Amino acid sequence: MLRTTLAGLRLHKSRYVTTVLAILLGVMFISGTMVFADTLKASYEESVMGSATGVDAIATPAEPEYVEGEDPAEAVAFDEEQLERVRDLPEVASADGMLEGRAVLLDAEGRAVGFMPPAAVSLGDASRFSAKEGRLPEADDEIALATSTASSTGFEVGDTVTMLDADQEKLDFTLTGLVNFGVDPNFSMAGATVLTENVVREIAAPQGYSEIDVVAAEGTDDETVAKAVEEELGATAEVATGTEFGEELAEGVGAQTEVLRIALLLFGVIAMFVAAIVIYNTFAILIAQRQRELALLRCVGAKRGQVFRSVLTESFVVGMVSSILGVLAGIGIGMAGARFAGPLMGTDVTASVVIGPGAVLSGLLLGTLMTVFSALVPAMRATRVAPLAALRTSATASGLEKGTGWVRVVFGLLLFAVSAGLIGLTRMTGPDPAGLFIVTGAALIAFVGVVVLGPLLVRGIVRLVGVPLRRVGVPSMLAVDNSVRNPRRAATAMIALTVGATLITGYSVVSASLESTLTKTLDEQFPVDYQISPQFNPDELTVGQEETETTEEGVEEGVEGPVEGTEEGAVEGTEVAVEDEEPLAELATIPSRVREDLEKESTVSKVFGVRSDSAEVAEEGVGGPLESMPVSTYVGADMGTDLTADMVEGELSDLEPGRVVLSEGYAGGMGVGDTLTLVTPEGDLELEIAAIAEDMQSLFGATVSEEDFVRAFPERTQDDTLMIRGAEGADSAELREAVYSAVDDHPTLQVDSVAEMKNQFSQMMDIAFYTIAAMLGLAIIIAVFGISNTMALSVLERTRESALLRALGLARGQLRRMLSIEAVLLCLIGAGIGIALGVVFGWAAAAAVLPNMVFAAPAGQIAVFIAVSVLAGLLAAVLPARRAAGTSITGALASE
Repeated sequence: MLRTTLAGLRLHKSRYVTTVLAILLGVMFISGTMVFADTLKASYEESVMGSATGVDAIATPAEPEYVEGEDPAEAVAFDEEQLERVRDLPEVASADGMLEGRAVLLDAEGRAVGFMPPAAVSLGDASRFSAKEGRLPEADDEIALATSTASSTGFEVGDTVTMLDADQEKLDFTLTGLVNFGVDPNFSMAGATVLTENVVREIAAPQGYSEIDVVAAEGTDDETVAKAVEEELGATAEVATGTEFGEELAEGVGAQTEVLRIALLLFGVIAMFVAAIVIYNTFAILIAQRQRELALLRCVGAKRGQVFRSVLTESFVVGMVSSILGVLAGIGIGMAGARFAGPLMGTDVTASVVIGPGAVLSGLLLGTLMTVFSALVPAMRATRVAPLAALRTSATASGLEKGTGWVRVVFGLLLFAVSAGLIGLTRMTGPDPAGLFIVTGAALIAFVGVVVLGPLLVRGIVRLVGVPLRRVGVPSMLAVDNSVRNPRRAATAMIALTVGATLITGYSVVSASLESTLTKTLDEQFPVDYQISPQFNPDELTVGQEETETTEEGVEEGVEGPVEGTEEGAVEGTEVAVEDEEPLAELATIPSRVREDLEKESTVSKVFGVRSDSAEVAEEGVGGPLESMPVSTYVGADMGTDLTADMVEGELSDLEPGRVVLSEGYAGGMGVGDTLTLVTPEGDLELEIAAIAEDMQSLFGATVSEEDFVRAFPERTQDDTLMIRGAEGADSAELREAVYSAVDDHPTLQVDSVAEMKNQFSQMMDIAFYTIAAMLGLAIIIAVFGISNTMALSVLERTRESALLRALGLARGQLRRMLSIEAVLLCLIGAGIGIALGVVFGWAAAAAVLPNMVFAAPAGQIAVFIAVSVLAGLLAAVLPARRAAGTSITGALASE
């Protein structure tokens, strides 16, 4: 029986070509993802471990214990005395501290780099970091950059790099080297600059050493030196060996790569699911066509079990061969991904390609087992073929020609009803991330309904679209009749395409709705052309914070700020918030001169500022558990005209002195007419609620009039943000020049063009869409293979019928046209059902997670997908149509 099975495979191997391709593609994606993710992870770990193991022990300041009811305390940096104590240990050969602060780096155009200044660090000889290119700075006029910072700014070794000191004066440095800081979170977000210790102290004013790196004395292992350092520094430090420190960083990296692995594997699972449908359809058709062959085997003594095992053996061989080819292709894809996709993700893949047993075994097992499992039902059908079927004069596929009973119809409609009910439930509960899971469940239930009602849907849709097609010509009329001849087979073939169409359309609707919603939000939050804001620096003191800074007169701990420091007001031996408030205000806010210059420009029609702070809410005035609330005012803006928002109740234009507008999330159950009491440094401020704004709008927390804001926070006299609207008809280039000219003397001010923000966001959404669509496109390709295979097997089954049509006068071109129209109908039905489901569930998914969602169906993308479906149908019919047209008429008629 085994020899008979293998001989049958060799004889009819062409029937399995598209099935092999479907399995190969799915396995390729799975194995390729595993190889890519393993290589990426190994590269990350090599980078992290390579830097961490450059030293034997690493000490970092211990995190203080959290005391309930108090603000979290910050870790206390190491001082010079602690570093010297570590250096004096007999187990230590050398030790250096890392000074770390933040300093402003200017790009080639003289503007501050990044939303946040990069870290400014000093690296000694005993450091876990070294230069990847060039060398570390040795003189005070030299600098090294993180590789990520150099990449974003375009600086190269030998260039002149400019930074700002604490007084905003420019300092020029020569770039001597590049340092790969890897994925250390302290440096990966905003980047880093490396300077000498003297310069770091001057421009970044660090509080102490953020890290002490230690090299062990000769003959001392890393665990021993780490223990000695820990005993010396006591509870003030957390000490680990270089290996332990690297492993802890690598764990976080592993989590990132695992998320990427899972995300990619989801697309692979989708592809394998579609491939399973193709495999099932292929074996179902083959078994139906081989009824006489199987019956003949039964006649010569084959038992049901032998027939069952024979079919499973076929599927095992096909699955194993396809999986081996898929694994080999996946290794190649994974290597290419590591080579080209790694740099696109901002990662230099330095490790060798990792081909782990998981990548090989998962591909082999998944591909083989899926193929065998998909063939189980057809194999069971094969055992039901009666030996007398060998006496029939033709091979038919009657096993696939059953009608659609009323039980199937009722069950399918019930599934659709349940799915609709779940979607209705998500709409009743409002936006909630948990609603996304409900929508996913509803989509799965609806898809099962499509599977159940597939034959009925095919018959109904073909009859509807067949009315005009029947009038086009004989090939179209025959194609319509052939499409409804076996609706179960057609439904099974088009289901694979329906899966891909649903996913791509659903994601395109979510993407388009997200873009429309966020565009609307940007229009509301930034109803202007330009926005100016200071660069955020967490190390800078801001007005109102309880921080201290040493004056020239002396130091004393424990004195709180803010103190308006002047030369007369600075007390000897006292630590005050700032010696001179004006430089501090310029760093944290927008200088008044910028606004004045902009208001003089003829290209500018409106300038208004935003000032923000926070205040506690008096308990008697709160309807909910609120402790503090952001408070903002818009200086110079006409509320309701210059600034708009969707309101829950009340009108934004009603805002005036003595009144407040709250965002819904901060209302705490209060409504229009209620009184809100804010506890400010100047005393309680009672305000009547004028309106409640919807969340995710331009207003956040409490919005008050300028007069009330000045009463509450009299020291906040400058704007946090400036918004600029161009004059009607103003040239965009002239407006841009006017805005940038106003901030020429203030390089730390960030200028954002709202039009550019929208364009960047749109580009990001497009990149995300096309990336995901490309991954889902694998499922579409597999589905097209399935339709092509179905058409090929159908042509094989209808060989005599095609010959008879040719004998009756149907030309070769008409026969090819008939089969092409049949394939196109099949693709359009699958795509049409998928598009309909995708639009519905895309809308439901977007509404489940997006407050105030603006629904958008991307008609252009859907039209393109329909065109692709037509093209896919034509391609799927090319080979079957050529085979049918090339068959000898007399030979085919004489074969039975």
